[in-house]
Amino acid sequence: MDRRSFLTTGALAAGLAAAPTLSAAVPWPSPSDATFKPIPRRRLGKTGQDLSIIGLGGIVIMNADQAVANNTVAQAHDAGINYVDVAPSYGDAQQLLGPALKPYRDSFFLACKTGKRDKAEAAAALDNSLKLLETDHVDLYQHHAVTTMEDVDRIMGPGGAQEAFEAARKAGKIRYLGFSAHSEQAALALLDRFDFDTVLFPINFVLASRENFGPRVIARVHEKGAGMLAIKAMAKSKWPAGMTQAQKPNPKEWYEPCSVPEQAALALRWTLSQRITAAIPPGDERYFPLAMFVAQNFQPITPEEEKLLIASATGATPIFPQA
Repeated sequence: MDRRSFLTTGALAAGLAAAPTLSAAVPWPSPSDATFKPIPRRRLGKTGQDLSIIGLGGIVIMNADQAVANNTVAQAHDAGINYVDVAPSYGDAQQLLGPALKPYRDSFFLACKTGKRDKAEAAAALDNSLKLLETDHVDLYQHHAVTTMEDVDRIMGPGGAQEAFEAARKAGKIRYLGFSAHSEQAALALLDRFDFDTVLFPINFVLASRENFGPRVIARVHEKGAGMLAIKAMAKSKWPAGMTQAQKPNPKEWYEPCSVPEQAALALRWTLSQRITAAIPPGDERYFPLAMFVAQNFQPITPEEEKLLIASATGATPIFPQA
């Protein structure tokens, strides 16, 4: 595959732009030799950093060959993507990203995460990530998937992971501190307790329309002057009850993503039309080329498109239901 392979622009662009109904008429995009447009960038809060409006999630290359990982990173770089996010929980993604990022390390804003809540464990996790990623620092280090108030108390309490984060920043291993959260309560509590540089949070049309989940976090992030990053933009619903891992189309997806390209594209455009800096596409490899195309040709979602998209959320089971 040519390292400057990108998405087709003709028929696919027309189909996604028109999107009169959420049908399956538009195929999933595939790489091809085509002229590309640089992906726009936005400022990340008070950091002074400008990030591409979509990032490369390390989970996309999980379980890939090294050559595939190298090519994916090269494609992202050539398209103007400068934001990469990875975590130890993404299998072998860190090991694959290390060599793949090496030629471009200074061009990428590299974000990593840890689910460790205690100081010593978080410090050890960071050092291991730095080793696997073949770098002496990460640009952003995040508390991963903070969900409960118990998580918040452990992270921010004596001997908690936050102490490791702050020590690592003083040592030059981290530039910026952030967190990802799956709970509005946890996110708002962390924002009250520390001036984090970034928040990575689900900003999704189903969650917003069905649960009013997300707007309060976006508002608080902007009040604090932090950078707003988004996950789960293309998520649709929980998988049906009783569905086994083997029955899922892609084992990297614990939730059901938008299965129709038109809907997935509209969902990402909806998220990118909110007050965010950038969004990370799902782990399913099909979604990254589609996300690159949407970003390269980004237009804010129109009221008519938003109405259509929100109507399509009927019957979906929100992936983070609120009590």
